[in-house]
Amino acid sequence: MPGDTTPWYSSFWEFCSLYCTDRFGSEWYLSPEQSLLTQAEATAVPRQIVVYTPRGTNNAIDLPFQTSIYDLKHAPMPPEEDLTDRDGLRLFAQSIALIKAPPSFYERHPVEAQVALASVRDASDLLPRLLDGGHSVVAGRLAGAFFWIGRADVADEIIAAMETAGFGVRQANPFVLDHAPVVFRGFTSPIVSRLTAFWNAMRDPVQEVFSAPPGLPEDTSSYLRAVEDQYESDAYHSLSIEGYTVTPELIERVRAGAWDPMGNDADHRDRDALAARGYWQAFQAVNALLGRVLAGEDPGPLLDAAHREWYRELFQPFVSVGLIGPGDLARYRNGAVFLRGSRHVPPRWEVIREAMPALMDLINGEDAASVRAVLGHWMVGYLHPYPDGNGRIARFLMNLMLASGGYPWTVIRVDDREEYLAALEAASVDSDIRPFATFVAARVRGLMGMMQRRMLDERWRITLPGNHRGHGGLRRVPGLEFHRCGGSECQNPPTRTGAGSFRILISPELTAPPTPAPEQPPACALR
Repeated sequence: MPGDTTPWYSSFWEFCSLYCTDRFGSEWYLSPEQSLLTQAEATAVPRQIVVYTPRGTNNAIDLPFQTSIYDLKHAPMPPEEDLTDRDGLRLFAQSIALIKAPPSFYERHPVEAQVALASVRDASDLLPRLLDGGHSVVAGRLAGAFFWIGRADVADEIIAAMETAGFGVRQANPFVLDHAPVVFRGFTSPIVSRLTAFWNAMRDPVQEVFSAPPGLPEDTSSYLRAVEDQYESDAYHSLSIEGYTVTPELIERVRAGAWDPMGNDADHRDRDALAARGYWQAFQAVNALLGRVLAGEDPGPLLDAAHREWYRELFQPFVSVGLIGPGDLARYRNGAVFLRGSRHVPPRWEVIREAMPALMDLINGEDAASVRAVLGHWMVGYLHPYPDGNGRIARFLMNLMLASGGYPWTVIRVDDREEYLAALEAASVDSDIRPFATFVAARVRGLMGMMQRRMLDERWRITLPGNHRGHGGLRRVPGLEFHRCGGSECQNPPTRTGAGSFRILISPELTAPPTPAPEQPPACALR
């Protein structure tokens, strides 16, 4: 389709590899910075890649959708042992890239720098080149960076080796961050250290935009009823965001059990009906956990066991009619996936089995419900662990974690889809979680305000038959007396005051009703 970026973004790296090989033969390689980004599992399609080659012309080659290749003339070619191949891309080996990367790399790409450093097993690959080249300044920068992320063993080894060889080394931390670092105790795989560094960098911005958690509700049954009342809206918007065409009538028919794929050909063929049925089943599984979370159970372990069940429930109807195989319900994706219109490319499928337990550990180790909700949602979308249904699972996760702090169940409306996806894109491509955190926090605050107003309304309004209307939602009925208590010293407790009349106590902390009409007595009673 015209304007669809998916075919280009999905083939970007393959095109770059084939283009450079066709034009430069084997005499090309990516910049040290891009080499580190690729090895750190940074999968977003960049606006420009810099290719080093003796045959370069120092020109940019414009490519579709504002991307480009810059062919930087750079001679001679490095020794072949300094380079490595990854999926057809010629990269600097990680140790060489770390030595060649400028200080600005640590400022512009702090997450990827931490990932690269955390995946170094020891200093043995770095030291030969540092010593042979007499790179005392680079050695000091690397030692400072390793020390800052908790790898003092590597930092000490670099300094000791350089000083033994007669080089003076001044340790200098190249990171410029306003938060404490992640402390890595030894080698950590790139995808795990990447998620960990993201979580550490993003949790404070999330908390800055969220209001304090209300705490678990005293009346859990009312909370659960409110969630159940939102099911039709939740299903409609969540399925519509994913491109399904559903109606309130279809959602209600599925909910009422009138869905029959065996006896109704339309239900058998209709993917929208199958998706609606799967959503209903998954929603019930989520709802069952909500009660346990609201009762005070730790949501992390519950989620760890549940997210695979949610996926199975979402797609069991598709298995029942033969559209997908039963084995598809029991595994993460086993291939590449690309997101329509997004520069973000989810990580390689080979790392998902390592990434998901790491994500669950991060959620389990987080105290703030808002952080669990926002970062948990975003990271599921970032990883895209399942062949399908990742957005729905992410929103279920978000609401389960919101509930653990007493925040209300929050429906993301299809009307807000563009803003929603743009906020997720900013987090995935630019490492900026603020737009998404602000997006979710604004909707949670709006719902909390609505809930408080509704509670206030309910506590002021007395529902009785008849057409007797009064100010502020109160109904004026002959023989019914409304008494606003002045506090604990009030001498007029609520009592039956006579045949057919009652006195109602209104809590003193609530906003007072409108000023009585002039003909009414100015005393505390409103008759």
